[in-house]
Amino acid sequence: MITMSMQEAFAAYQSVRHRLPAVQRPAPCNSFADLSSIADQFDVFLLDAFGVLNIGETPITGVPERVAALQAAGKRVLVVTNAAGQPHATLRQKYTRLGYDIASEDIISSRLTTLKALEGEPERRWGVMANKNLGDEDFGHLDFTFLGTDPHLYDTVEGFLLLGSVTWTEDQQVLLERSLTKAPRPVFVGNPDIVAPRESGFSVEPGSFAHRLADRSGVQPRFFGKPFRNIYDLVFARLGPGYDRDRIVMVGDSLHTDILGGQTAGVKTALISGFGFFANQNVTAPIEASGIQPDFILDRP
Repeated sequence: MITMSMQEAFAAYQSVRHRLPAVQRPAPCNSFADLSSIADQFDVFLLDAFGVLNIGETPITGVPERVAALQAAGKRVLVVTNAAGQPHATLRQKYTRLGYDIASEDIISSRLTTLKALEGEPERRWGVMANKNLGDEDFGHLDFTFLGTDPHLYDTVEGFLLLGSVTWTEDQQVLLERSLTKAPRPVFVGNPDIVAPRESGFSVEPGSFAHRLADRSGVQPRFFGKPFRNIYDLVFARLGPGYDRDRIVMVGDSLHTDILGGQTAGVKTALISGFGFFANQNVTAPIEASGIQPDFILDRP
């Protein structure tokens, strides 16, 4: 697995700002201890997964109980995640195993967002970046092939679908970039994240490879998931009418995905500073450097 440091990841996000939504507004950056401190201000909590619910395969201590308390108080809790590499049913099972009681339909993923967008696309033969061992659940109805090491395969598909990069290699990246340089085709990115926090550091995610291929091939990918509005369209469709967006908060550990995404959607935002992206780091300098200001800074979820 390719990894990256926090400083490298932040610099990488800053370098692709021209492909991300613009900053929407200034915000006060009010500091509190945890979600319970702001619970009375909101009816709906949109929770990122990595860095908020869990680090890798481990729940963050006390957060399952915190989420259960919000639900017991009548709050709507949805998971809004860029975890496109895993089947939807697997995500539900994972959160259940970690101690969270989240309905399947309340897990809004960038994987589902991408597949929703494909419904309006012409039929194509897709080359898929994903872990073949996880199967083709959710996208098995498409005409597709998993991308491997055969250069001919890259040249014969009609588009590329980037979902998961855990098994992706530098050699495969070179094949992808060369093929797109020779013959530009659509690239749909099911996970805009550049990194994700794991137990042992940051894993490099499909967004990192997508931005690299854009720089080197000239092909401009289409991104689905935070910080882009398309994933929030699914969130609002799930919530239905009647919710005041000033009473909805997006909670996440990343400025460039969660906080910027929440602003793009027109909801309030809360940055987790003690876990995930900024664990053991001072968030003041990154906020100033990026200009992305959350409404709240919480020590922990």
